[in-house]
Amino acid sequence: MTKGSWPAGPPALPGTGTRGRPHSRCLSRRAGSLSRRRTPWRGPAAVTRQGATAQPAAAHARKDGAEPAGLGGPDPLDYVSMYRNIGNPALNVPEHWHYVSFGLSDLYGDNRVHEFTGTDGPSGFGFELTFRLKRETGESAPPTWPAELMQGLARYVFQSENTFCSGDHVSWHSPLDNSESRIQHMLLTEDPQMQPVQTPFGVVTFLQIVGVCTEELHAAQQWNGQGILELLRTVPVAGGPWLITDMRRGETIFEIDPHLQERVDKGIETDGSNLSGVSAKCAWDDLSRPPEDDEDSRSICIGTQPRRLSGKDTEQIRETLRRGLEINSKPVLPPINAQRQNGLNHDRAPSRKDSLESESSAAIIPHELIRTRQLESVHLKFNQESGALIPLCLRGRLLHGRHFTYKSITGDTAITFVSTGVEGAFATEEHPYAAHGPWLQILLTEEFVERMLEDLEDLNSPEEFKLPKEYSWPEKKLKVSILPDAVFDNPLH
Repeated sequence: MTKGSWPAGPPALPGTGTRGRPHSRCLSRRAGSLSRRRTPWRGPAAVTRQGATAQPAAAHARKDGAEPAGLGGPDPLDYVSMYRNIGNPALNVPEHWHYVSFGLSDLYGDNRVHEFTGTDGPSGFGFELTFRLKRETGESAPPTWPAELMQGLARYVFQSENTFCSGDHVSWHSPLDNSESRIQHMLLTEDPQMQPVQTPFGVVTFLQIVGVCTEELHAAQQWNGQGILELLRTVPVAGGPWLITDMRRGETIFEIDPHLQERVDKGIETDGSNLSGVSAKCAWDDLSRPPEDDEDSRSICIGTQPRRLSGKDTEQIRETLRRGLEINSKPVLPPINAQRQNGLNHDRAPSRKDSLESESSAAIIPHELIRTRQLESVHLKFNQESGALIPLCLRGRLLHGRHFTYKSITGDTAITFVSTGVEGAFATEEHPYAAHGPWLQILLTEEFVERMLEDLEDLNSPEEFKLPKEYSWPEKKLKVSILPDAVFDNPLH
């Protein structure tokens, strides 16, 4: 690593009295670029001190972004620090590599990447990512693939302006290190050593990435992420108290200890699921009006531009998802004219769109001019991955008096399923299908939910059926189709 990629050489490390040396050769494709900062580099200094003091060992290295956002490039993270952590033998915590990102929080305080909103609020997005990887015997340098993984997650945050919080899950569908590993997805939790830190540019918390198997991800979706994280902490080879990822782990926690599945099943029965929504490939059609109608709000339109969600609708959907994280709270959808809520709430920081007056689509379609429409018949469309979550939506959410939202990642549309116990919905038992612009709400009675679960039984084994797959309830004027990804990737396909 060239010295020019450090602001003033590597940071001092605890217990050494000297500056640490990087583990490996130069990992940066740029040198001296940090000298272009326009303000004193005080934000990252505070985070660096927090990262360094959390490490009971002195070794340190760093991987820089090739073209960081702070210098006008596409890489969201300026760099990722890598520490060698000796663990804690008394707690049965093995030696491991500890990675800390720099760039999701405000490193500059000059509005270059994040708007500076003061010292008391969140710094940038309000958090940085960390990751703990088990150190293999004889390994003298930290693998660099976790830094690329962090760049990928940070890129999602910057592009979507959605933030992460403890208990969230990330469906990755590929070994995290591009090997043959069973660790193919992620959960997020608070880093066990790094506490929130006050910087000159706001408060930064540290969210740790935890690698999990597909079966563990599904359990987190069907129950809740925090519950699965607690189970992982009880199994040393699956994470232990510091939730260290071992890419060579070949068994799920349910294979290691079959009794853990019983705890999950009991939790689902008692608590339901706290997954209140997902970003998905989805669409809906209003079958009660002709396709050429100017008021059609379908999300896949041939030759036309679909309507966009208004700023207030987007706000309400975000609030809906946030409230879904509250356990044992009364299920309420906030009213359409709900005011913007600032600050932290239930461990979820507002997204950048929540705190900034940015490109609200309300400027395109004034919110007050969009009326809520009652629909007679609707057709819901999902890709296979999204469709596989419908039983979770019905059993884990609606049967517990809650709601569940699919927010399209390929178009500006949303589908929210609500139960009769949810207040504030614009869908009612008299008019169970209602749309506000491209946001559709569907109210399902408990009796109909039970019937749908029986009819959708094969969605629990999606590998056993061929696409497209269609389900229909004519007397309810409802149709659901499970379609190939290509339909959503290319609306004209």
